[in-house]
Amino acid sequence: MTTFNLSQQLIDLKREVLKKVADNFRHVEEVSEINTLKVLSAMQRLKVSDAHFKTSTGYAYGDIGREKLDELFADIFCAESALVRTQFVSGTHALATALFGILRPNDELVSLTGAPYDTLQTVIGHAHPSKGSLKEFGVNYRELNLVDGKVDIDAIKNFITPKTRLAMIQRSRGYSMRDPLTTEDIGKICAAVKEVNPNCITFVDNCYGEFVETREPIEVGADIAAGSLIKNIGGGLAPTGGYIVGKSDLIELSSYRLTAPGMGNELGASLGTPRLLYQGLFVAPHVTAQALKGAIFAAGIFDGLGYVTSPLPEAKRGDIIQAVELRSAEKLIKFCRAIQAFSPVDSFAAPEPWDMPGYEDKVIMAAGTFVQGASIELSADAPLREPYAVYLQGGLTFEHAAIGILSAAQEILAE
Repeated sequence: MTTFNLSQQLIDLKREVLKKVADNFRHVEEVSEINTLKVLSAMQRLKVSDAHFKTSTGYAYGDIGREKLDELFADIFCAESALVRTQFVSGTHALATALFGILRPNDELVSLTGAPYDTLQTVIGHAHPSKGSLKEFGVNYRELNLVDGKVDIDAIKNFITPKTRLAMIQRSRGYSMRDPLTTEDIGKICAAVKEVNPNCITFVDNCYGEFVETREPIEVGADIAAGSLIKNIGGGLAPTGGYIVGKSDLIELSSYRLTAPGMGNELGASLGTPRLLYQGLFVAPHVTAQALKGAIFAAGIFDGLGYVTSPLPEAKRGDIIQAVELRSAEKLIKFCRAIQAFSPVDSFAAPEPWDMPGYEDKVIMAAGTFVQGASIELSADAPLREPYAVYLQGGLTFEHAAIGILSAAQEILAE
């Protein structure tokens, strides 16, 4: 049986941190209230009904629940259209679907936030050649390096050209110590792109960012955005899936890649999941707030123990991820094993670094979650490479997040 006996040092630090972050917590709660009202109002306005929770099979023509969920996402994200499907197996799949749907041979794709997340690099195929990549289909690629961990907005005017078809913006930090982007940051980047090339599509990887603020990327100038349903927006209830939101013509192109040209968004059986997707969306603002509180608390604890944390406890946040530089592989593994040990599912398992598909380095993942790999639930993962930073995210309740974080801190202190 797992025990939870904290050292006096951690008990005192916990009290100190909770006092220090009280104002941050209040801000998170205010954002959650605004976003809850946004979701509730959309559900009322679009007349969500019990009839929309019925399942469909086969081709699923005329699935009113699927169609209404698309409407809801479009409304909440202030987008013209949306594609919300359990047929997306991950956030990367949703992003790749949009990229392959929109881009054509000889088009130029650029990343304005440095190297993309590891799994997206194999989709692009330039730094990490892979079969079936965009590179194999003749899509050209360049990336704009970050300066001191920030997007070089001044350099965009010379980086974007009339030939640039799509500019990709990654909101979250990925496996790096850079700051995540706020919606204000995203708005400035999109404006800089459009000033040079009004026809260039601005595409935001919105993973881990939904409901962290009161605005979403489409509201500040992005043409299209995509993410995963087993992160923030699924509220911990969505069993799988992803979404794409944005301009109607871009969503249409994406839908042809998901299914087939001429079929688009007219197909896609809901099977047994509609209610979970609706209910998950409804609680998502609150669950995201719980995860944010956990991230802020983790920053306070490990900052108090002398570790480099990003963001700092008082910093403005653009995603739910908390990075902590642990400086050794041993501490990194201990941290992840502590999170796993204080999970409700598979608490008896001991995570090991392994060669995960789509990653260059060995990766360790702690995720004792009800939905496999759901990073809106308390989880931690990291590549085994310098500076041995661990990336903590999620927490359906702050109480659970705090327990997991303190248990990890206890293990690190013991080390």
